Amino acid sequence: MTLDQIIKTGINPALALLSPGMDTPQARVMLLTIGLQESRFEHRYQIVQGRPGAKGPARGFWQFELGTAASRGGVWGVFLHSASNEPLKQVAMQRGVALSPTAIWQAIETDDVLAAALARLLLWTDPKALPKLGDAETAWQQYLRTWRPGAYERGNAQQRVDLRAKWARNYAQALEAVQ
Repeated sequence: MTLDQIIKTGINPALALLSPGMDTPQARVMLLTIGLQESRFEHRYQIVQGRPGAKGPARGFWQFELGTAASRGGVWGVFLHSASNEPLKQVAMQRGVALSPTAIWQAIETDDVLAAALARLLLWTDPKALPKLGDAETAWQQYLRTWRPGAYERGNAQQRVDLRAKWARNYAQALEAVQ
């Protein structure tokens, strides 16, 4: 899916379902960059290396895991957080999805609007403000803090360098699409 397509079919409708303050150029750049980093807007579920057709635990273009109530990560984290709980419930109801983390997690594999809203709400829960446009380093730090990508956390030094370089390319592409 192209960036124009995901903006029109996923991000625009998702942001229209949330409060107006959530729709900013900074939010759009983050949503596009994270989607590119996580799935390139090609994979709706986590690809398992060496196991064609096998699904890993992450779903949707923004690659959300279900998480648990105890971990407060993934869909569960957004569902339980006081800043995102009500908006998530409203979006789920408008999308015809049951109000449970499992139902939301299952739905985001095919519902790009719900997936984009979930991604925006996760960013909303971060106590730090969205990075200024053009500040790829602060955006990278916010991504690491909110998404906690396993490939980075478990990666060796070279893999981390490669992931950071990939982020820079994705950020530049997203910034161009938004400006």
